[in-house]
Amino acid sequence: MNSVSGSGLRPLRAVGGSSSSSGGDDEFVTLIEYVGKEGIHVKDDLVVLLDHIQYACKRIAALVASPFNYSLGKQTGLASVGSDRDAPKPLDIVSNEIILSSLRKSGKVAVMASEENDEPTWIRDDGPYVVVTDPLDGSRNIDASIPTGTIFGIYKRLEELDDLPIEEKAMLNSLQSGSRLVAAAYVLYSSATILCITFGSGTQAFTLDHSTGDFVLTNPSIKIPPRGQIYSVNDARYFDWPEGLRQYIDTVRQGKGRYPKKYSARYICSLVADLHRTLLYGGVAMNPRDHLRLVYEANPLSFIVEQAGGRGSDGKHRILSLQPFKLHQRLPLFLGSLEDIEELESYGDIQQKVNPGYEV
Repeated sequence: MNSVSGSGLRPLRAVGGSSSSSGGDDEFVTLIEYVGKEGIHVKDDLVVLLDHIQYACKRIAALVASPFNYSLGKQTGLASVGSDRDAPKPLDIVSNEIILSSLRKSGKVAVMASEENDEPTWIRDDGPYVVVTDPLDGSRNIDASIPTGTIFGIYKRLEELDDLPIEEKAMLNSLQSGSRLVAAAYVLYSSATILCITFGSGTQAFTLDHSTGDFVLTNPSIKIPPRGQIYSVNDARYFDWPEGLRQYIDTVRQGKGRYPKKYSARYICSLVADLHRTLLYGGVAMNPRDHLRLVYEANPLSFIVEQAGGRGSDGKHRILSLQPFKLHQRLPLFLGSLEDIEELESYGDIQQKVNPGYEV
């Protein structure tokens, strides 16, 4: 298994010693340099879009770290003068507005679908891309300073739908299969702000350098270990799980599975944080209930994991093979090392279909 230092989480110098952010011996590859000329040569429109997305994520990172975010963490009961419009808004709603504003200003997005909105938001007819997003995953834990994150996926606009009514083409563009993703990323807001991204040719990590304001390349090729020794799940619900899932957990934590070492439990209850650890160390991060959203969470994160050599599953099927039929469609989600996910799926009955005593 990789350690943190073994994961290559160190700034990498720019090819040819070129960098727009610094000079001399401190020249490193930034996100925009990497996608533009240093690395994968994505299209100019996508570079512009990513520049606006990274700006939005920097604003959210600052907001999450602000000593004044407590009042934004929940709606207050204080009456506002004149209009409720002046009342403090929850952090996830503010984050949603930050992202929407950045996408509008990019001029490159036709429609945005967000976990925070009931329907997709049509932005402009000629935008070449579609963006789906969970603006602030884990926001309910913000008061405890538990890591949070932003998730987004990028598709091409389906030009064959251009003549349809706005509401219809907005919805159909947003319900594309994960197999059509052009790019996907998450941003982890923790002791460091880390952006992990894929364009379909590996998974890269960039870390925010607060001294320059740049996301700097710290791992050009994340590879999840083929097997880990950690499982991440809320096992307070053990007795609600189906037999197959209980058998799997009992087996691996006793060291009686295909990997003859005892597994440890690590659970943050923040999807981006639990996945980031899994991506580095291997193992499985899961929620066996019909709880996580296919469009905003499962598809983008599965794309990232697969491009790092892992697998995303609903317990029976590859996530990226599923066709969404509702914008806020929920499903079980299992992400992690290829061999661990294959072993877990072999137990058959691992999807939790009952949820007694808990809110949905």
